[in-house]
Amino acid sequence: MTEPRDHPFVTAVKPLIDAMGGELMDPAQAQPDDVVLSWEGRELLAVRLPQLSDSLDHILAALERRHGVPLSQLDRKSKQDVVRILEARGAFSVRHGVETVAGALGVSRFTVYNYLNRDAGSQKGSGKNSQT
Repeated sequence: MTEPRDHPFVTAVKPLIDAMGGELMDPAQAQPDDVVLSWEGRELLAVRLPQLSDSLDHILAALERRHGVPLSQLDRKSKQDVVRILEARGAFSVRHGVETVAGALGVSRFTVYNYLNRDAGSQKGSGKNSQT
């Protein structure tokens, strides 16, 4: 990169780029799908965003770090919470998302679908209760 990695702008955006699984690079190396970021009118850095399937793996790894144990070792309620988080982040719109999540949680696809359906059912139920 043309600017040092400790530039205030780079320091500010790096945690976000890391959380997304992106890659920092020199703007001169940017490809059409990369995002070029400017600071004070100059192109300072480019960000290569991950493919969607890589993003799911990155999200799963971050959740594992947050819990401090492999996701397959979580109790049922914690696994349900993980599925809820992943659904909110669009994990199941990725091809083979359910299979990938099931493998990470050490459960079957059927179990993941049950977690999703249970969550959808509880939201419907809570909506009915709030109307009465």
